[in-house]
Amino acid sequence: MNKKHNDTIIWFNIITIFPEMFRAIIDFGIIGQAIKKKIINIDFFNPRNFSKNKYQSVDDRPYGGGPGMLMSVEPLYLAIQEAKSRLKNATVIYLSPQGKELKQSNIKEFIEKKRIIFICGRYEGIDQRIIDNQVNEEWSIGSYILSGGEIAAMVMIDSISRLIPGVIKTKKSIEEDSFSNNLLDYPSYTRPKIIQNMSVPKVLLSGNHNQIRIWRLKQSLGTTWLRRPDLIKKKILTKEEEILLDEFKKTFREKNDY
Repeated sequence: MNKKHNDTIIWFNIITIFPEMFRAIIDFGIIGQAIKKKIINIDFFNPRNFSKNKYQSVDDRPYGGGPGMLMSVEPLYLAIQEAKSRLKNATVIYLSPQGKELKQSNIKEFIEKKRIIFICGRYEGIDQRIIDNQVNEEWSIGSYILSGGEIAAMVMIDSISRLIPGVIKTKKSIEEDSFSNNLLDYPSYTRPKIIQNMSVPKVLLSGNHNQIRIWRLKQSLGTTWLRRPDLIKKKILTKEEEILLDEFKKTFREKNDY
């Protein structure tokens, strides 16, 4: 274990029948680098390895009938017990459409837990008795259906890991991310200055840091007002933010005959 990051390390134990799917994050990008640095640790527990039949099947018919299958209770239960034994005092999270919807404001809660077990459901879900007796929290990443919990787990691991010191090199990048201050991000531009007769806003080329800050804040406020008005309603605006948002609204309405 890297002692430099000992105080900030976070452990994820993942219960999934498709551990190979997680190669998408553990071998690449910031998560892959964080694993190499031992800032975070990810282990996998496959219920198939706990199945007692020769086919290693992990699905069964639901009582009462209905479409589809459920994950078999015994192999899933044994996988959970093994994951718990390897990660003492961990919070067990089941990823499901019935869970509390994930928001950026929730992410720090997970960092404080430090030890998390994710249960990735498959088929039509898992036995309610597992949820009642083994799960501490249920979370959802949105109001839509996925084929399983693996993608949701990857989303949560990525969003949590970004806020762990040492994972993202530039602290300012985290502070200016969308939702970090309950606002969407401002538009970004890179070279060339002109492409297909479209120019970079002059203020970004001015070198005036305060004017750039003001422009970005105004764009961030305006974009949030247009696309996520619910966030604007919840946010307590500073006097400067009120003025900039009013200016954005006025310009937008004049331009669009709104």
